[in-house]
Amino acid sequence: MNEDKSEIAMTEQLATVPPRDGFALEANDKVRGINWGRLLTMALSVSVLAAAVWQARTLDLHDITALIPSSPLFWIVFAISYLAQPLIDMVIFQRLWHAGLGAFWALLRKLIYNELLLGYLGEVYFYTWARRNLPIEATPFGAVKDVAIMSAMAGNIMTLLFIALAYPYLALLPLHDHASAIAWSLAFVVGSSLALMLWRRTIFSLQRGELWMVFGMHNLRIIATTVLSAVLWHLVLPDVQLAWWLVLAAIRLLVSRLPFVPNKDVVFAGIAVLALGQDVQIAALMAMMAALILSTHLILALIFGLYDLVKGDRT
Repeated sequence: MNEDKSEIAMTEQLATVPPRDGFALEANDKVRGINWGRLLTMALSVSVLAAAVWQARTLDLHDITALIPSSPLFWIVFAISYLAQPLIDMVIFQRLWHAGLGAFWALLRKLIYNELLLGYLGEVYFYTWARRNLPIEATPFGAVKDVAIMSAMAGNIMTLLFIALAYPYLALLPLHDHASAIAWSLAFVVGSSLALMLWRRTIFSLQRGELWMVFGMHNLRIIATTVLSAVLWHLVLPDVQLAWWLVLAAIRLLVSRLPFVPNKDVVFAGIAVLALGQDVQIAALMAMMAALILSTHLILALIFGLYDLVKGDRT
């Protein structure tokens, strides 16, 4: 009898629980009192601070400033070019999640972590940020993954397009010894794109319309940053033929497709210096731009890292 009364009492208690129209999968980054998302963010902040201090020793301020024009137009174009990726990403996630303007700073950190530490570490950071700060009804992993994959697909396609445009001018560069490496790189670009297209139904979680939106925005970003880079080069060396900028833009896009490689602009500058050793001005320009971009990464990394250490991670 006592057991029957207990069951009746439990049933009555459950009946008093108000119904819910739906439920949301809330982020649970705390396990036994440990906030793993916060620890990951702080670990990334310390790592990027260490990377910034370590890489700052390689910078030569005299070499960086020697070629930089004093025109304000150069700095305006440089700022737009540098911020293009986080701005486009913000538009994407605003349309997917209504992420708000606060996502811009997280996406700027994503860019810096990818460039200074290791490719796709930025996506890991942004995933943890989204779980902790956005009222998303499902895990954000699928959307972050799909956006990264569509970015890679857009990058591969635009790389092939620019290489096709620059093909008649590739004879300007002494690339004969590197023909095999370039061929394998192109094969990787084509192969990875085809694989993604074949298995797209099992890979993607976003709707088709959302995927096309993401793909279009990434293509817009790549075209914009490539054109803006050429404008920056032209502002420094206005007498150089357009063919050089087209060839260098194609090489830069090809280098950007290398997976898990930080500081791709530094790698690109090294390749450009080797390929353009006979043209001292262009080689020096590529080195200067790489150093300028790296310096910007380091300054922002120091600001974000010090903020996290002094104020604590509250984002």
